[in-house]
Amino acid sequence: MTRRRWIADHWTSDTATLTGDQAVHLARVLRAEPGQIFDVVAGGFLHRAEVIRVSEDEVAFTLHEELESDSALPLHLLLAVFKFDHMEWAIEKATELGVSRMTPILARRTEKHLAQAAAKRADRWRRIALEASKQSRRTTIPEIAEPTLLKSALEQEVSPVRILLSETEQATALAKVLASSARQAGDESVALAIGPEGGWTPEEMALFVQHNWQPVTLGPRILRAETAAIAAIAIASSHLT
Repeated sequence: MTRRRWIADHWTSDTATLTGDQAVHLARVLRAEPGQIFDVVAGGFLHRAEVIRVSEDEVAFTLHEELESDSALPLHLLLAVFKFDHMEWAIEKATELGVSRMTPILARRTEKHLAQAAAKRADRWRRIALEASKQSRRTTIPEIAEPTLLKSALEQEVSPVRILLSETEQATALAKVLASSARQAGDESVALAIGPEGGWTPEEMALFVQHNWQPVTLGPRILRAETAAIAAIAIASSHLT
């Protein structure tokens, strides 16, 4: 039987604790008791863990042996902010598929009211990523940055492979570029940028070119941003794992 997996809020070399909503659920709903065994992720490592103390706001564990686990995809997703319900779905699914980092991008065509409200949504997006990490049995939670202007994000990007999904690109396929890049970059990270509804502006496309991003296509169909994100991650995972 598969053991439930939890992601520790605090840990040392041999102990871990859950607090907040996780502790409440484990203590009140699942009625955890000392001596029960669970899988606990602490500091990015998966352990067999034994409950040693339970209260309404904290559950403490002793960490035992480290267990084998999968690592996150070395993929940084730059996702232009779009309708929040669709954005949340994309973040959840990107987490399940193993993305290691996400940066919400404030693009020129991001709707004004969404751009203004994005900063207040960042904590919610991180909670969604946490829950999706537990559901998909990840050992790491993807880092979700604060919403960032495109120019700043491109200036800070350090991934050696930088790929831009572009509606104007017709010939160069994502899979082809990833196959070539994976051989050259080895285990280094890949950055993948996906634009807002309406696409990137010509000025933004020029910025990408200036910072050495490779435009690619997913095919002849025009996809919604969240669909494009999931399709691109699925393709990338076959080359990065």
